[in-house]
Amino acid sequence: MHDTKPLLADSDFPAIFRRPLEILQVNLGYLCNLSCVHCHVNAGPKRTESMSLRIIGQVLALAEAASIRTLDLTGGAPEMHPHFRYLVRAARGRGLSVIDRCNLTILEAPGYEDLAEFLAAEQVEITASLPCYLEENVDKQRGKGVFRQSLTALGRLNRLGYGRPDSPLKLNLVYNPLDAALPPDQHLLEQAYKQHLRDTYGIVFNRLFAVANMPIQRFGSMLVSQGRFEAYLNLLKNSFRSDNLDNLMCLNTLSIDWQGYLYDCDFNQMLAMPLGAVAESRLHIDEFDLKQLENAPIATAAHCYGCTAGQGSSCGGALKSTSS
Repeated sequence: MHDTKPLLADSDFPAIFRRPLEILQVNLGYLCNLSCVHCHVNAGPKRTESMSLRIIGQVLALAEAASIRTLDLTGGAPEMHPHFRYLVRAARGRGLSVIDRCNLTILEAPGYEDLAEFLAAEQVEITASLPCYLEENVDKQRGKGVFRQSLTALGRLNRLGYGRPDSPLKLNLVYNPLDAALPPDQHLLEQAYKQHLRDTYGIVFNRLFAVANMPIQRFGSMLVSQGRFEAYLNLLKNSFRSDNLDNLMCLNTLSIDWQGYLYDCDFNQMLAMPLGAVAESRLHIDEFDLKQLENAPIATAAHCYGCTAGQGSSCGGALKSTSS
């Protein structure tokens, strides 16, 4: 696989600085039941990386010390981590909101048949990848049969109350382009998703998040192989909007990898870019002091244009409407 980090290092991206910490985004490991083309983590069924129970305890301690509001769990498929349920229960018991970044198909996998019920009982917010509402496009990006499995999982979640307007159980879907292009207007796309999924399959959900593909890991390597990396990076740079800078997710989020190392965001984690405050080496949760984040610079490179292009992009979707 091509390493895109050297191609991103030379960057004139504007300097940005941290605000008070509100969210911990925790990567529990790279094991996943899928191997998606767009995956910026390069996760898959053969990955063995997994966060230890000791590090999980330190994550919970950090959340309490920092008065964190939200624990955002990702992977891989975070649900495949052996201590996933323990972490969710412990976080909810401390009053944290928990987000599960779910690929949907895991809810139908052998051994996980009661997972949806567990998530509902703990009132976990589900943010689920569904890169299109058309079967052919989803299966092309994520694997044959994934769309139908996803629909089955969505139906199960709806029956539990997820995505319904009268329910506290939140279900969000994530769209990302099938190719090297910017996402379309999130609001209009959400309307199209909702109408098609409701009218065709009886599926409902709360919000759609339109997310740009990052030129790193598996997706970035594919672009390099096809000779399209530079063109995509230029698209991101030429679509830069400075008014997106005030809403970037890295301003109030700390990313933690499966080994307990800290990063400014999940994308920087995948590029092994240390926190901007300690640019020479990675900082581990063992040696971390919250004061190190106060107004600290955020480590940036050319891939950051992916979060500021057009309507902007974050783990919570677009930063603003393209029509604004």
